[in-house]
Amino acid sequence: MGSNYGIILAAGEGKRMKSKFPKVLHKVCGKPIIDHVIKSLKESGVADFTVVVGHGADAVKSYLGQNVKTILQKEQLGTGHAVMCCREFLSGKEGNVIVLAGDVPLITGEILKKLLDYHNKNGFAATILSAKVDDALGFGRIIRKNNEVVKIVEDKDADGEEKAVKEVNSAIYCFEIKALLNALDKIKNNNKQGEYYLTDAIEIMKNDGLKVGAYLTNYNELMGTNSEKCEVPAVFMGVNSRFQLAQAEKILREKILIRHMDEGVTILDPNTTYIDDEVKIGMDTVIYPNTIIEGNTIIGEDCIIGPGTRITNSKVGNGVTIQNSVIIESSVGDRTKVGPFAYLRPESKIGKGAKIGDFVEIKKSEIGDNTKVSHLTYIGDATVGGSCNFGCGTVVVNYDGTNKNHTYIGDHAFIGCNTNLISPVKVGDNAYIAAGSTITDEVPNEALAIARARQVNKEGWVSKKGIWKK
Repeated sequence: MGSNYGIILAAGEGKRMKSKFPKVLHKVCGKPIIDHVIKSLKESGVADFTVVVGHGADAVKSYLGQNVKTILQKEQLGTGHAVMCCREFLSGKEGNVIVLAGDVPLITGEILKKLLDYHNKNGFAATILSAKVDDALGFGRIIRKNNEVVKIVEDKDADGEEKAVKEVNSAIYCFEIKALLNALDKIKNNNKQGEYYLTDAIEIMKNDGLKVGAYLTNYNELMGTNSEKCEVPAVFMGVNSRFQLAQAEKILREKILIRHMDEGVTILDPNTTYIDDEVKIGMDTVIYPNTIIEGNTIIGEDCIIGPGTRITNSKVGNGVTIQNSVIIESSVGDRTKVGPFAYLRPESKIGKGAKIGDFVEIKKSEIGDNTKVSHLTYIGDATVGGSCNFGCGTVVVNYDGTNKNHTYIGDHAFIGCNTNLISPVKVGDNAYIAAGSTITDEVPNEALAIARARQVNKEGWVSKKGIWKK
């Protein structure tokens, strides 16, 4: 039977995107479109594949890296020509190859796997992925006879009877490799566009007496859920414009939210909740409206997230509450409370049972278990022990104009309100710092540090100056 291979066509310019960037690098639910396609291809069991690049080739190749094979299509002369560029990749291989566009982020590995299975079971030389739709305008029609495909008729070329056909071509194919290579040698470009069309391979195979089939999908397979709200054309549609990008985002986002809800997550308002594809969320966590969770974020069980919260590439423990806050590339321990209006900048690590309160900013710092930083405080480049308390208005002054310096604070330290800690500095265990102090030297264990001018009262000063006189 041979192995399964893949060809992803990603050489198009994407003029309608009106962008400096290649179309396939635009993101849907946090990942470039091409990543969604590659993921689905791998999930179908295809390990060996290549990506055909053209416009923006350097950017696409740079993003994909050395582990993904690419083939350059110097001139974009149609889908058939793009596959012709892959002759060397296909040479000597036996089995099947899935050919699909790099701009279809909604296709799933499950559907591609079923396409392969149907193709092998029926011994087809080529199998087209298709679906029935109510409005087939703009789609190529699948014309069948005795359950085999006779031809694909483009919408503009279809006659009245053919236009009535509701089964349409997704432009996703599975080919037997030898049959495909033979057909590629016979494809001509004698059309108005002067291009080589991959769809011509279907007619060539039929003329050679080979069997061609179409695997007819349904709504639930396409969506991966029980939802029937999505029209199939939107799922098959390549992303060619910003509007279509938004459509794909909406459809995939609904799938992601349904998946999390099916796994025991409460999402109070799916219409205002945005969760990327790779995010993991534990059971009985509640997501409030206007929350954005991005990247490879992992959130534990029994958390309350939001409203108005953004979490990016971070790890959140169990039983955590986060309100109206931003957390980027950081970690938050179990039972910790964050916000409202807190900002955890990259490389921050917050311990268990801690409190990071309103208008608190943490930057590249480690905060120990049960430490309270309740409000209006900045901590940058610091290591803070457990069970400390920071008074309102504390600032760790980590930047001297040239270098970022580190501050160390021991366990059970008490930092009074309106304190400045001038880094680099060390505050010992169980130390106290009086409110209003500016600390420049080490504070030993169990010491009280007072670093402020002595209060002086000048009696009668207001009257002498004539202040407040009517």
